[in-house]
Amino acid sequence: MSAEGSATFSTAIVEPDVNRRSANYAPSVWGDHFLSYATDSMETDDEGEHKKLKEEVKRELMGNISKPLQTLDFIDAIQRLGISYHFEVEIDEILREMYNSHCDFNNGDDDDHHNDLYTISLKFRLLRQQGYKISCDVFRKFKNSQGTFSDSLANDTRGILSLYEATHLRVHGDEILEEALVFTTSRLEFLATHSSSPLREKINHALKQPLRKGIPRLEARHYFSIYQEDPSCSEVLLNFAKLDFNILQKQHQKELSDITKWWKELDFAKKLPFARDRVVECYFWILAVYFEREYALARRMLTKVIAMTSIIDDIYDIHGTPDELKLFTDAIERWEITAVDQLPQYMKVAYKALLDVYTEIEEAMVNEERSYRVYYAKEANQVRAYYLESIWFHQKHTPTMEEYMAVAMVTSAYAMLAATSFVGMGSVVTKDSFEVMVSGPKIVKASEIICRLADDIVSHKLEQKRGHVASSIECYMKQHGTTEQETVHEFRKQVTDAWKDVNGECLFPTAVPVPILTRILNLARVIDVLYKDEDGYTNAGTALRDFVSSLLINPVPIFEFESVCFKSKLYVYLNKYLNKRIITSSTKHPFFLSFTATLLLHNYPLHNQTIKKPTDQ
Repeated sequence: MSAEGSATFSTAIVEPDVNRRSANYAPSVWGDHFLSYATDSMETDDEGEHKKLKEEVKRELMGNISKPLQTLDFIDAIQRLGISYHFEVEIDEILREMYNSHCDFNNGDDDDHHNDLYTISLKFRLLRQQGYKISCDVFRKFKNSQGTFSDSLANDTRGILSLYEATHLRVHGDEILEEALVFTTSRLEFLATHSSSPLREKINHALKQPLRKGIPRLEARHYFSIYQEDPSCSEVLLNFAKLDFNILQKQHQKELSDITKWWKELDFAKKLPFARDRVVECYFWILAVYFEREYALARRMLTKVIAMTSIIDDIYDIHGTPDELKLFTDAIERWEITAVDQLPQYMKVAYKALLDVYTEIEEAMVNEERSYRVYYAKEANQVRAYYLESIWFHQKHTPTMEEYMAVAMVTSAYAMLAATSFVGMGSVVTKDSFEVMVSGPKIVKASEIICRLADDIVSHKLEQKRGHVASSIECYMKQHGTTEQETVHEFRKQVTDAWKDVNGECLFPTAVPVPILTRILNLARVIDVLYKDEDGYTNAGTALRDFVSSLLINPVPIFEFESVCFKSKLYVYLNKYLNKRIITSSTKHPFFLSFTATLLLHNYPLHNQTIKKPTDQ
């Protein structure tokens, strides 16, 4: 681009003197940082090592089948480390067999462990995660004659934590899991203040972010430090997971670099300064929906769509006048470039960019002979609902809760994002899948409820202060005469019930293939993570910056000298080295070798392992 063109491109748009609201959104904290990632190429050595380690992990997985408890632990580690997508066939085969055989843990395992709280809770969670309708009655054996969970479980921290994670897979009617959640939460909160540091960290993380509701990629990043301290840690599995994470991170960095370049060329930060500049956060959001290598095209498309949705949302919420918004709504529903002529200049910029994004998607789908999918993505747009909310605001109208939710579930944009997320997913998605998912199934409605209510709970005060349509909080309080605290309590119950709907819809038989449902599940997970304590997306605070850094900037250290895995390797090496020295050198330097071993062990103490000191041979 020429200097003259660049200067013109960066000029802010001059608008007529109209009284407009301002949210004073914070600018992007990332600047040009992600423009520097120019390549996603995999090192040849990494590629070879990755392939080798993958085969070793597969052998280890299939080699433990005769030991069900070890197999469950290994599958759990694979999933928590974020690499289960490499072993979907093997994991499904193993868990299906366990489900069909009623999970007989007696075969080749210790009788003291095959039926304990930890094992049954782990088995239950893994099978429910896989879609199997295992009954929660398996936990009745842990209740006493009074019908409450036995006090004898109180000191089984491992089992309590495992049961706690299992309770988050509950569906409607799982009353025993409701009781288990209360029991385990109370016990874990006590243990969090009375436990040693590593265990306390693990408990606190689970209480704040249950595994079921966590973003898989973030949970994997966190779990590396936990797993490498586990005495049963598989070095092969850990090394493969770390290498896989770093290889994918390079690809993600390159994708975000390309998207950042696209965003910078649009120059919205200068042309539309009233809007949130959050393209990096948008990519993070979509990375949570799907991180796997095969979904690169889908990520690019959906990131651009959600970034444009954020801009459009701010036009309706903050900047547009009623007359302008009427024109804008009509233009978007027409999807024609000629409609741009009727728009004010700042809307022309956004409208042209929006059409360009969908043109790019159409071209990509034509090349894959799947152009029909773009129709569903366009039909899911929510601008008519945005417009109605703007009318309510300007008329100072507070709708009933029923009126509000009918519109606000649409403006959550989650039905649109769900439909658009399927567009680039390849052959797993069919036209029938789209028909089912755009018909308003329970899982989509549940994700909309989670998004809308969780968002309103943490953001309504600030939004009302700057000027915004009444949120669900204000609508419910006015209609039912409740306090804010009572309303929030009620909404949290509704969010919990919506999660039960999500869980139930993910159990077999499913209406559409599981990979499609997983996108909606992951969209709900993003809300749980980003809107837990604040509007993490809008504020782009410390927590979200740390999340972005952990997934998109900082690679996972391959060698960590304080890890149990490293110490175990050192232990084996020293034993071999010292014994070899003694055999070849007899008693030549026994004191020196013993001193060396003692010194190394002092600096790198081993958990539950001792090193043999050299003895005279």
